[in-house]
Amino acid sequence: MIVEFGHYALVLALALTLVQSVLPLWGALSGDSRLMAVAPPVSVMLFLLVLVSFVVLTAAYLNSDFSVLNVLENSHSAKPLLYKFTGVWGNHEGSMMLWILILVFFGALVGMFGRNLPADLRAATLSVQAWVSAGFLLFLLVTSNPFVRVANPPLEGADLNPILQDVGLAIHPPLLYIGYVGFSITFSFAVAALILGRLDAAWARWVRPWTLLAWSFLTLGIAMGSYWAYYELGWGGWWFWDPVENASFMPWLAGTALLHSAIVMEKREALKVWTVLLAIFTFSLSLLGTFLVRSGVLTSVHAFATDPARGVFILALLCIFIGGSLSLYAWRAPMLKQGGLFAPISREGGLVLNNLFLTAATAAVFVGTLYPLVLDAVTGEKISVGAPFFNLTFGPLMIPLLIAVPFGPVLSWKRGDLLAATQRLYAALGLALLMTLFTFWLWGMEKVLAPLGVGLAVWVMTGAVAEIFTRVKFFEIGPKRGFSRLYGLPGSAWGTAIAHFGIGVTVLGIVTASAFQEERIVTMRPGDTVDLSGYEVTFDGAAPRRGPNFTEEVGHFTIRQAGAYVTELEPSKRVYTARQMPTTEAGIHTFVFSQLYLSLGESRGDGAVDVRVYFKPLITLIWIGSVIMAFGAAVSMADRRLRIGAPKPAAKRKAVPAAAPAE
Repeated sequence: MIVEFGHYALVLALALTLVQSVLPLWGALSGDSRLMAVAPPVSVMLFLLVLVSFVVLTAAYLNSDFSVLNVLENSHSAKPLLYKFTGVWGNHEGSMMLWILILVFFGALVGMFGRNLPADLRAATLSVQAWVSAGFLLFLLVTSNPFVRVANPPLEGADLNPILQDVGLAIHPPLLYIGYVGFSITFSFAVAALILGRLDAAWARWVRPWTLLAWSFLTLGIAMGSYWAYYELGWGGWWFWDPVENASFMPWLAGTALLHSAIVMEKREALKVWTVLLAIFTFSLSLLGTFLVRSGVLTSVHAFATDPARGVFILALLCIFIGGSLSLYAWRAPMLKQGGLFAPISREGGLVLNNLFLTAATAAVFVGTLYPLVLDAVTGEKISVGAPFFNLTFGPLMIPLLIAVPFGPVLSWKRGDLLAATQRLYAALGLALLMTLFTFWLWGMEKVLAPLGVGLAVWVMTGAVAEIFTRVKFFEIGPKRGFSRLYGLPGSAWGTAIAHFGIGVTVLGIVTASAFQEERIVTMRPGDTVDLSGYEVTFDGAAPRRGPNFTEEVGHFTIRQAGAYVTELEPSKRVYTARQMPTTEAGIHTFVFSQLYLSLGESRGDGAVDVRVYFKPLITLIWIGSVIMAFGAAVSMADRRLRIGAPKPAAKRKAVPAAAPAE
């Protein structure tokens, strides 16, 4: 009976979304405060209903209730408790439940903590959020009901997909969905502002914290997914330009552009039309990612569903939300008042340049991802667009953007001085050149582009540090006053510098791991040793081992350096009992920021086995940099100014008439 209660809660939630989508918007347009007041409590109640439904589904998984079809197809009584819990979102229906839960949670947050918003804007925003919630609740109930019962349930389930039975997959989807779905609030703000005709600096400041929140979690979600694929799939790479990977990367790029565009709108009331369009496009790309993962048009380890009917339903939602919002934009945008002008060499100009390259990069990834699908649908011809295309299109767009990153924060608003900005960055430029020359000396001229990439990464990192010291005029006013002013810097200034520093760290990891890694693919017998990057890797043999719901063949390797013992690694090949599906578990040892990576291949008899051995210098910086970027966004969100709203311009004083001269 408890399962039916979860289903009923979803139906009631759908009914509430219809109330929330109509009454508050009607109140906002008519000025009825009573109707507008409906939105906050209903948004909280909507979240509670979906939460109850999610808890019911989770309880069915934890209790191994195989009378529920979703549990039967994706769980097993012998599965570890952690994976019984994460199995809730390790399938299409459950992951959509999590998607909707986060969607209504963001609406509830606006309802509870949006008191500083104008009543009409909050009501309209929550109504638009309810439109999106209604669409996905209807999709879940009509095509993907997670509470369908089985008349005669078997004693055991089919188990969860083995590659999803990993700690990384316990963390990756929730982080990614908070990022994906978080952009729904910026979308709702944009559509509500277009409906009401309210677009000003205050709107940009209200949108920024929500954008920062979504962007930070999407950054962490992409990084976690990258690391999971790196160690779980045994292929040794950290990014494959897989279409589903691209589907999460595109809203990240567009969201990054939105963050910078909103700053210009907040400070100068410029780029209004463009900022609203970015808010619409960013969530539209999130919806596109949902379609790609769940429509069956892609074959990927990341994809959930292969049912075309579900794909058609999501495609209809895409057309309604994206088409409707863009139509509203086309109608209202010409009526919006443009903001102040600025010179090309200015901080605004730098942020516009940032947007230009980011949107061009998004377009490149978009074309490379969707072109094979469109070509297949139109002509039936199947082609593959892989890393060479993206490296030749995406990479060249990122290089000038990274060169420009340190300049933006040190330029003045409205009109800047490029020479003066360059002088503030002399130290950063000098360190970048020194590191470039040092890398040439260390590695020689064999890989010319790699030292330049290292220098570029150092330029971005040192530029971020120089930005902070320049802002407080540290070397002009002395250390004592300088440290005092450093402490008093607003959170957004620190957050920007930290995030830019994180970008440099990630770029450094990408360059070094891609250009300077060493790889050996060998067949090893017990006692054989492979030398790689100064480490001796000795194969001691392989032995079987049994886990809770799998069996595995474990290779034992001893790692030495100059004859001295360092560590032991145990990569393995697993076979999960229920599905008889093999997986690869890599053996990884981290040396500061570098890693030694071992992966088992096929067994050859007589104890021999194929082995991939990699040494990846500074590869962990890729993910450390992502964490630093997300931390920078969190620091920016702590800025008090983002909680109190944009200041209103002072009212102009009326001229006082001069006294009449005495006669």
